[in-house]
Amino acid sequence: MRSVKLAFLVAATLALAGCVTLFPKVDPTTLYRFSGAIPAVAETTGPKVGVVKIGGSFTQASAGDQILTVTGDKLAYLAGARWAGPATTLMDEALLRAFASNGGPARLVTRGEPSRLNLALRLDIQTFEAVYDKSPRAAPKVVVVTHLVISRAGDRVALTDKILTHEVRASANRVSAVVRAFDEATSETLAEIVDLTNQAAAS
Repeated sequence: MRSVKLAFLVAATLALAGCVTLFPKVDPTTLYRFSGAIPAVAETTGPKVGVVKIGGSFTQASAGDQILTVTGDKLAYLAGARWAGPATTLMDEALLRAFASNGGPARLVTRGEPSRLNLALRLDIQTFEAVYDKSPRAAPKVVVVTHLVISRAGDRVALTDKILTHEVRASANRVSAVVRAFDEATSETLAEIVDLTNQAAAS
């Protein structure tokens, strides 16, 4: 009786092992994020100017957690790599950090936070992609294009209306290098956004 049970257990184990091999091995997807770190700005002594982010948009193909690449007229996403969250969310978080580390007169106010609002900031991210402009095997350049509008919060009169374009060539055609280029282009974009908002706040 014991030998029969042993034979059954061995057969069951082999059957399960055989089932496992039916599933293909899939490499785990690596998650990335961009810090959006900008140079520190010395703290100003004057009063802070409240800025609220309103509306805005993010190009649909890049808005999710996949990393968009462009080769000619073909769009594709980097295999085995994703953002740690939707690009829209990561950009909003990076924007908050950028203003938090900024010592200029502009202070980004989150919705629901009690504060006097002086300026309204609208950002439309029109391009957020890695472009293979030389060849599919050469290092791509990351392109971030943003339409920025800064207006008075009360009457919505525009004070600044500008297209910001930042391009950073990846050091190599590797995922890690492409992600670093995204981080650099995003940081340059955020630094210009903060600088322009400080200029509007100072005036």
